[in-house]
Amino acid sequence: MSDCLFCKIIAGDIPSSKVYEDDQIFVFKDIAPKAKVHLLIVPKTHLVSLEDLSSEHDTLISHMMLKLPVLAREQGLDTGFRTIINTGEGGGQEVAHLHIHLLGGDKLPGFN
Repeated sequence: MSDCLFCKIIAGDIPSSKVYEDDQIFVFKDIAPKAKVHLLIVPKTHLVSLEDLSSEHDTLISHMMLKLPVLAREQGLDTGFRTIINTGEGGGQEVAHLHIHLLGGDKLPGFN
C-alpha cells in the first residue's frame, strides 16, 4: 500500500531503528516508546488489522507470536514483557497496518 506508513518503513523509504527482519516480518523501535523497550512487530504483508486475518495467515501470525519471546530475551526482558495488539480506531489503533507492540524493561502499570 503506497500511503501506508509501515509499508514505507518496511520498504526503506522512511528510516527506522530496525531490530530484526526476515522474509515475513519487520521489527523496529517505536518512535514514541511507552516503556524502556518498545518494539513494533509488523508483517511485511499489508493487513489492516486482526480483522483482516484469515486461515491463509496461520503461518504468518504463528511466526509473529513465536518470535515475540525470542525478541524479548534478546532485549534483556528476562522477567517478562507485555504484548498489545490494538484493533481498529475504537481499539486505539493509530496505523492501519497490523502490528504487535512488545513492551518491557520497567515495571509496567497494570490495567485498572
